[in-house]
Amino acid sequence: MFEITRLFRVAEIDIFERLKSGETIPMDDPDYANIRLAVNTTKALLNKMNEADTVNKARKYLEKIIGAPVHGSTVIFTPFYTNIGKNISLGKNVFINHACSFLDLGGIEINDNVMIGPRVNITSENHPVEPEQRKTMVPGKVVIEENVWIGAAATILSGVSVGKNSVVAAGAVVNKDVPANTVVAGVPAKVIKQLN
Repeated sequence: MFEITRLFRVAEIDIFERLKSGETIPMDDPDYANIRLAVNTTKALLNKMNEADTVNKARKYLEKIIGAPVHGSTVIFTPFYTNIGKNISLGKNVFINHACSFLDLGGIEINDNVMIGPRVNITSENHPVEPEQRKTMVPGKVVIEENVWIGAAATILSGVSVGKNSVVAAGAVVNKDVPANTVVAGVPAKVIKQLN
């Protein structure tokens, strides 16, 4: 009975919505091929975006990738990388520096006035450590709240929220929520300073 219910759900709900809602999905799921198709579409658009000769042209390709308007105050320096893109949301006055990589199947929300340094990785996807379950996608939405600064080469892991006005130091690996108005650093990241 469980398997019939599961197959009915698969037919009724798009795999991207299932992942965005936090559902754990094995890679042998009947709908998983749709991810591969979407990756190919996104890759073609990324190639054009990363060859764009102006920030405005790059922004227009990014709109096609995420499927939503990107405010004119938001700037992205290429190259930029993502696997799907449709689960990324961007606020106003966001700055994303060169060579960032966003894996967004679980959802990535970046709010207003966020600065993201070069080579930052944000992943909303994970896998179980047990070998027999490892080929399973475990999504976890990442939320970057207003006025956050993420330093160069930092990594934000699945399911993490970074609180308003906080700073993630360069090279930090953030594996748990960051409180508002703090500076975190290290591997794994820990609070090293409170901000006024």
